[in-house]
Parts: sequence; C-alpha cells; structure tokens
Amino acid sequence: MPGVAIVAAIATIGFEALVQSTFGAMGVVGLLLLTIGVKARSVACGCVGAVVLTMLFAAA
Repeated sequence: MPGVAIVAAIATIGFEALVQSTFGAMGVVGLLLLTIGVKARSVACGCVGAVVLTMLFAAA
C-alpha cells in the first residue's frame, strides 16, 4: 500500500510540473482549484478551476 501512495505522489508532482512548465502559475492555480473542488465536493471551486484551465487550453 505505501508503494501505491508513493507512485501516486510522484505522478502528481510530475503532472503539476508539466502544467507549470506549459501554462505557468495560472495553470497550477487552476489545477489546485479543480483538485480542491473535487476533494471538498465544492461545485463552485471546481468550476472556477475548470474554467481557468479551459481558458489556458484555449489560449495555447
């Protein structure tokens, strides 16, 4: 079980680094808002994060 948690943490850190290198700080903020919204079951927070990421994807 600890091995799965370590692999998941490494994958998450790698994905965040990829988002930051591609979309900058706003990409990380959007991803953070989306993650917090999903984990806290907050529709508003999740929607704001999704909109931020969508706008970044559309601009790229």
